[in-house]
Amino acid sequence: MPANLTIARKLQQVARTLEGTFLGKAETVRLMLIAALAGEHMVLVGPPGTAKSALVRMLSKLIEASYFEYLLTRFTEPNEIFGPIDIAAFRSGEYKRRTAGMLPEAEIVFLDEVFKANSAILNSLLSVLNERIYTVGGTVVRVPLISAFGASNEVPNDEDLMAVFDRFLLRVRSDNLDSYHFHELLLRGLQHEVDKITGRYDQQPPLLTSQELHAVHADFASRMRFSDEFLAAYKGLVFQIRAEGVSLSDRRAIKMLKLFAASALLDGRPQANPSDFFVLRHIWNNLDQAEILDGIVAPVLEAWYRDNPETRRFGATEVGLDALIEEINRIRDLLTSDRSMSDIQLFSHLKALGEIKAALEAIGTPPAREAVGRVEQLLGHVFQSGKFAP
Repeated sequence: MPANLTIARKLQQVARTLEGTFLGKAETVRLMLIAALAGEHMVLVGPPGTAKSALVRMLSKLIEASYFEYLLTRFTEPNEIFGPIDIAAFRSGEYKRRTAGMLPEAEIVFLDEVFKANSAILNSLLSVLNERIYTVGGTVVRVPLISAFGASNEVPNDEDLMAVFDRFLLRVRSDNLDSYHFHELLLRGLQHEVDKITGRYDQQPPLLTSQELHAVHADFASRMRFSDEFLAAYKGLVFQIRAEGVSLSDRRAIKMLKLFAASALLDGRPQANPSDFFVLRHIWNNLDQAEILDGIVAPVLEAWYRDNPETRRFGATEVGLDALIEEINRIRDLLTSDRSMSDIQLFSHLKALGEIKAALEAIGTPPAREAVGRVEQLLGHVFQSGKFAP
């Protein structure tokens, strides 16, 4: 089997493992693997408790690679990230750090609250993230970094932080799940906690090695081939994005080509196609731009999926039609029972039905449309029953 297909299958197995643990994170998982394949970096932005750190930690377990993680604050010192000063060498007149187990020797890096770091940390991070080098005492050291993942509760608005923010080519929102996910979220979260208590989580074997990813990086030039049709479509999207006021520099526009190629490789395809343009939804500079980008990219994706429905990866279908119907049945049993219900409980169930209806309409298949009819009947029953007074 060709090496690229072997890597693709292993990465697909990594994706299935992560998606089986973290509900509603299929697109985030795919972006993480694309970043690792392309040797680029990604930041997750969202409130606490939305699985940002848990996702990266589990990814690090599934890839046999040296790993470094740290929670940054404005008081974090370079010693904590890059290693303490080598005192013995210092006494001999050399300025060196003991970097074993620290960021300069890591292949997968996770920096929590990355934008809270001080300038001493950030300045050194810039060269590590961009050039894969670290300078100490006049000596330039090449680092084995595959990808760095950052996490933050908010997008930075300080000019001093924008240089580091720019190094994260992918920017992904990490939000709480919709209400209709919640029951399944509890079940998967419970299993995840049980696995940690029983030790099964720690026994998870790696599914691929860092050496395999480094080999992909070394041969990545062979993946950087795109059809004229693809490049013309990409040019149109870039100009449309810029016209909407979303800054996309020439440097970042060129780097995006690596992500398209990595997305194709993840599917085992020799070349990128329009389905890979989904990554353009994640190049925003502030959260307000995410909706603008989605409005630009979504029509291109939907046009592709209409002609190639078998290639649809995630989105509304990620939850699965069967799971949505099961949730409809569960809510129906609650709403049609004689059990008393508070206004807040009733409102939450109605909100979930509205979200389910939107998801079914997005799927658009005949069974999904039939399920939409069931949701509408259930909503009509609730309003007619007098349980809910508008």
